[in-house]
Amino acid sequence: MTTGHKIQTRERLDLLETLDKHRNFLRFTTRDLSDEQARRRTTVSALTLGGLIKHVAATELGWMNFVLDGAPGMARSVGDYENGFTMLPGETLESLLQRYADVARRTTEIVNELPDLDAEHPLPEAPWFEKGASWSARRVLLHLIAETAQHAGHADIIRESIDGAKTMG
Repeated sequence: MTTGHKIQTRERLDLLETLDKHRNFLRFTTRDLSDEQARRRTTVSALTLGGLIKHVAATELGWMNFVLDGAPGMARSVGDYENGFTMLPGETLESLLQRYADVARRTTEIVNELPDLDAEHPLPEAPWFEKGASWSARRVLLHLIAETAQHAGHADIIRESIDGAKTMG
């Protein structure tokens, strides 16, 4: 992963800044909340703010492992999928946010050290991926931006249901 050679182009900066903007929206939904509030289900969905933070961090970690090592890298990062959206006993909002910050820092390092954003790997075989398709590092970053933005929207609804606070407005 570490080559010590940092490559910053306008494209890399734009992709990372956009991803970070949506990460910040997601993190902002958790401001001033207790662990109990971060665990609270406020809709018929099982989603919680803490669970969303946990899921997005794990997803980003997995995709960056894919960027580095392809499907085997992604497979190494697959954890307990059933609890991937759940704040477990002993997990705190602070610890989940710190984990997310660590993953974000690693993503930035990887993206800035990749020789080429066009480098691609075949996607893992799964019913939700196109058969035989490959994704470049650029495509992974675009996917992470979309995933993070989507979950930031989910988080905004959950937060508003807790105490009326909104991310924007």
